[in-house]
Amino acid sequence: MDWRELPPLSALRAFAAFAEMGSVVAAGDALGVSHAAISQQLRGLEGHLDVALLNRESRAMTLTIEGEQLANALHSGFGGMIDTIRLITGARDERPLHISTTPTFAASWLMPRLPKFRELHPQVDLMLDPTPEVVDLSPNGIDLAIRYGAGDWPALDSEMLLRSPMVVVAAPSLVGDGALPRGEDLSDMPWLEEFCTSEATRWLAQQGVKLKFGRGLTQVPGNLLLDGARDGQGVAVTVRAFVERDIAAGRLRVIEVEDRPEMGYHLVTRLGVMRPVLKDFVKWIRREGASNQS
Repeated sequence: MDWRELPPLSALRAFAAFAEMGSVVAAGDALGVSHAAISQQLRGLEGHLDVALLNRESRAMTLTIEGEQLANALHSGFGGMIDTIRLITGARDERPLHISTTPTFAASWLMPRLPKFRELHPQVDLMLDPTPEVVDLSPNGIDLAIRYGAGDWPALDSEMLLRSPMVVVAAPSLVGDGALPRGEDLSDMPWLEEFCTSEATRWLAQQGVKLKFGRGLTQVPGNLLLDGARDGQGVAVTVRAFVERDIAAGRLRVIEVEDRPEMGYHLVTRLGVMRPVLKDFVKWIRREGASNQS
């Protein structure tokens, strides 16, 4: 096929719309352009082909024999394209919305709020994948990742959802009600950490020289981390937003606070246009994040 023989697609689309709608005004309305633009595209198409496609002898333009031949071909071609696009995008839009986040975020922040999303969008199927691993996003896989960091992931779109520093916390039953232990004394205490890579891993790695975990490190699933900390089973590193109520109620005490204001949870998506269900979810979760910060 010699693609150079094809006229501009915009001209073919304008002609197909005219042939279907029967007038330049209706064709312009269908394509969201002016009727003058449609007329210009029709003249340009005839000039490109050097063939008369329209009879202009009467006030209402009609198709010539050649115009009818082209209109039939375009109806078949564009119709097949539209059907195929509906098929592939429909299959994409019908699959569940796939979200990846850490177990701690899922248990402490997202799951308690999901009923609100359900009320607004009861027809949407969700797949929530709580994992501490940084996963890849793909067109037919994970739609959205909620990641903790500074938002500098390459070749991805990211926006801040929940700004919050890391804190080191422990229950009064472990550290008492008096003076808090100093940083160098933390290694003398039992520690709790989420399995694999998590929000706290980076902080613990930075402090690795000081922390030798002399009284042991217990690794647990993210949804059990804060329960263990509240019970006094160990010192834990977590995002402050998750333990604000515990701190206010006296169930946990803050030993150290990370001073990095750029850190927080980000909504991470692939570059490009979001599918409708993802747009709905992002719009909703933005509002939830904003209300949490206020």
